[in-house]
Amino acid sequence: MWNDFKAFAFKGNVMDLAVAVVIGGAFGAIVTSLVDNIIMPVVGILLGGINFSNLSVTVGNAEVLYGSFIQSIFDFLVIAFSIFIFVRLLMKFKRKEDEKVEEEPTVDPQEQLLMEIRDLLKEQKER
Repeated sequence: MWNDFKAFAFKGNVMDLAVAVVIGGAFGAIVTSLVDNIIMPVVGILLGGINFSNLSVTVGNAEVLYGSFIQSIFDFLVIAFSIFIFVRLLMKFKRKEDEKVEEEPTVDPQEQLLMEIRDLLKEQKER
């Protein structure tokens, strides 16, 4: 699963990118809300009450907001993983449909008999 995720997130092809853009746009607000309102507060509690969005360093007159950067990276990973799981589920459904289509067709008994006769005639001709 990890190798599939790496291949999806870092290599991908045009179709994967198109799916990621459409689904990412559609679910972006939901995932951002999930991360901001549920996951990050729990992570903050586990890390002793740290709020990532307020982390910053002041250098001279400039304030570097590295907490927002950490938050953006975390958002990206959650969104990418969510899209990966969704696409993987779609591919499983597609494989199941392909397997159903590839079922061997049933041969009519008359056709089977004709094929056997044809094969016997070929055999006699080759002798």
